[in-house]
Amino acid sequence: MPARYSIEPANPTKSTKARGSDLRVHYKNSRETVAAVRGMTLKRAKQYLNAVLQHKECVPFTIHKRGTGRTAQARQWGVTQGRWPKRAVQAVIDLLANAEANAETKGLDIDSLVVSHIAAHQAQRGRRRTYRAHGRINPFMSSPTHLELILSEKEAPVPKSTTEQSGEANKTRPKLRRNQKRINNASKIFN
Repeated sequence: MPARYSIEPANPTKSTKARGSDLRVHYKNSRETVAAVRGMTLKRAKQYLNAVLQHKECVPFTIHKRGTGRTAQARQWGVTQGRWPKRAVQAVIDLLANAEANAETKGLDIDSLVVSHIAAHQAQRGRRRTYRAHGRINPFMSSPTHLELILSEKEAPVPKSTTEQSGEANKTRPKLRRNQKRINNASKIFN
């Protein structure tokens, strides 16, 4: 059965996909890591993740942040809390390398690739047990992750229309109609 993605690319011929299932990486760290990478170019994403491994940049923790320490490196993201999750970062680096190889095989332009979609989903938890005092046993569960990634070629922006007259006319008419409707409704209320 082929792997299912939570979203399909808008233009499959200009996109490439990669995914990893049941990765032994904490889900919460993975979620914060992929949120930081989303929207970056492939080159910037690889540069950023390698900087995180060297503790030169941090992964901002925005949702799963209880008990997370503060760092000055998180200021560039507009938050105060951040970490350097080694295993999650390494998993995303491996996924980016896989997607890049898929793009080369497909014949896409590597320099114009952008992370258009990246997501971390919770996988089925692994069950173990830990032994406690007084003969008790508690669950000792892992939180693995499914990661998925779509790289797309950055599309050139659509040029602006050269006819200014038609553009101006289209902008003013709907506002006039809306205002006229408001005036008519107000006159019905007060009369």
